[in-house]
Amino acid sequence: MPVLKEAEKYFANMQIGDGSGTRLEQPNWSKGKKVELVRQDNMVGLEDEEETILKYLKEETEALDVISIIVRQFLEYGKFLLVMDDVWNVEAWNSIRVVLPNSNKMGKVLITSCDKSIGTHANVRRKPHMLRFLTVDESWKLLQLKVFGKINACDDPELEEIGKKIAGQCEGLPLAIVVIGGILLNKCSANQSTRYEWKHVSENVFLHLQNEKEQHLPDIAAFSYNILPEDMRDCFLYLGVFPENYAIPAWTLIRLWIAEGFIQRKHGQSLEETAEENLNDLINRNLVMVDKTDPIGKVKTCRMHPVIRQFCISKADEQNLFKEIKRSSVGVFGPPVLDIYKYRRLCIHFHLFAFLSAKPMSQGVRSFLCFYNQTLVLDPEYTSAIPDAFNLLSVWHSNSIKFTQFPVKVSKLIHLRYLTLSWDDLDVLPAAISELWNLQTLVIDTNSHTLKIKANIWKMIQLRHLKTRATIKLLDIAEGDGKAGENLQTLSRLSPEYCTEEVFCKARNLKSLGVCGPLARLLEAECSFGKLALLENLKLENYVVYESQFPGLPPPSSFPPNLKTLTLSTTFLDWKHMSTLGMLNTLQVLKLKDNAFTGKFWNAAGGGFLRLQFLLIARTDLVLWEVPDAAFPCLQHLVLTDCYLLGRIPATLAKSLKILDIDGVKKSVVESAGEIQNEKTLQMQGHKFKLIIGPRCEWHK
Repeated sequence: MPVLKEAEKYFANMQIGDGSGTRLEQPNWSKGKKVELVRQDNMVGLEDEEETILKYLKEETEALDVISIIVRQFLEYGKFLLVMDDVWNVEAWNSIRVVLPNSNKMGKVLITSCDKSIGTHANVRRKPHMLRFLTVDESWKLLQLKVFGKINACDDPELEEIGKKIAGQCEGLPLAIVVIGGILLNKCSANQSTRYEWKHVSENVFLHLQNEKEQHLPDIAAFSYNILPEDMRDCFLYLGVFPENYAIPAWTLIRLWIAEGFIQRKHGQSLEETAEENLNDLINRNLVMVDKTDPIGKVKTCRMHPVIRQFCISKADEQNLFKEIKRSSVGVFGPPVLDIYKYRRLCIHFHLFAFLSAKPMSQGVRSFLCFYNQTLVLDPEYTSAIPDAFNLLSVWHSNSIKFTQFPVKVSKLIHLRYLTLSWDDLDVLPAAISELWNLQTLVIDTNSHTLKIKANIWKMIQLRHLKTRATIKLLDIAEGDGKAGENLQTLSRLSPEYCTEEVFCKARNLKSLGVCGPLARLLEAECSFGKLALLENLKLENYVVYESQFPGLPPPSSFPPNLKTLTLSTTFLDWKHMSTLGMLNTLQVLKLKDNAFTGKFWNAAGGGFLRLQFLLIARTDLVLWEVPDAAFPCLQHLVLTDCYLLGRIPATLAKSLKILDIDGVKKSVVESAGEIQNEKTLQMQGHKFKLIIGPRCEWHK
């Protein structure tokens, strides 16, 4: 058949066995080993179509030519498997979906894609199957297969050690392993020391991948970048400012994107919602990897594969988006300190003191980001070095740098939109901070129990997030501040005395609020969180030093109407008050920490908790827990920690549970967890259920 002959010519002309390709090895036609691509006796009924199809395939065109062959009549009644490989957008799927019949139950369609959203769009009833990364052992096997042609073929222990190191650096990405395998194969065939060459590759695997002659990985990364929407490209490249293998906090990343001006306001969405949408889009496109999620599935931390990160750095350098400051082995900075005026954003991961000692200075630098894997204490002589060097900063992220005295000159950086300050003994935030009228995000890392804010945050009308571990004491609200506080979304660890109607009226758009201190004052002041209509996350932490027991909970109407996550700590409430929480119909996550509730018996007879998905109980004296069938209908994740007196886990929770995590519990609790696991297996849900038994359980003793 002419089509088969043309195919054989095509494959015969392909370069075979060069070791650097990423295709599966094709038959070597030149050696006379003929393999039929398609069995000719199976090709029935296409003879009269063959010449037309061949003409379409061979004719030259000036643009992409899409050839459609109408097979709908067969699809209506026949059994078929349609494979669509490497689908890049929803439109490609939609264009073929229209010819697929809904009535044919014998038909199957398999789609492969780098974009999770395409799989979700194609079938909303079935979750896309996500291919995992290879383990180190699997990576080494694949590398051997590529280099030696078979597994366990390396009989040189030293070479095997180097090879495993190289395989591990590919971070489980099969394409990276195959490409680096081709590079190693070429080096094996050269008349040079194989060990020396492999060791040279192991010292910088990603440089070799980047410089690989066929540019497979850079080309794929570039294609993924090029099909990104314009407003997401800078967001993607910006991820390169974080160090390699760094767990990137999603909360921080989103606020940095906003401060950098990468996020454009969309109708009906906050800037944070749009930024979170962008992050999820990058994850769905497999450009960013999820590291940790919160109880309801939102991303807490994410990571980048080193190959993708290297592309971001190279592309960002090309577009002058940011520059990473490095120092050579002989102490020379790259770029030279005198040339930093050329760059708008600088990031540094090492040698900060040496860099500051060189007295850099530039009014062109708008962002300075410092990431260290360990805390770096800044000597007093360097306290003003960064404000002096870059007096037009809009982003200053340096939470790994510990100040030993307050950087007074920071108040002169009036363009700042994002600021992190870390100082163990900081207990007063000076009034001068009020001058930072552009500030959107302020993160204060201190070990002090309280932080008195003398700055008038009610005049900082752009402020959206105030985050700290200390208990905040605010300046009294001044009259006539207009829109003061209406942009405020995050206010962590506010002292109860400031939970007033006046404060909540100003900060009426809060989405996350923490309250820490003598919580009885909330009841005394008849505080109502119900006015905070947008509040989704509420943390209440009682100070035991003030009182041993929080007398009770306010009525359900006093809680925010859209509350999704509630955390209670050291409140020593009686279990009877759980009925109040059960009536919060929007509640999805409940965390009870450090004797939030006490008492030997809890009967959840009142039902409720209709939407609760996650429940954590940590450190309590609970002995008997009874749950009727109607309670907790949506509970998927239960965590029990340091519940040493608890006898059993209620079997009635088994129906909806997907994850059960226990630690610091009695043997009987472990046994009841095993019974739940067995029941899930009998219900054919074993593959959906995960049981985690911690090392402090009696089972392990």
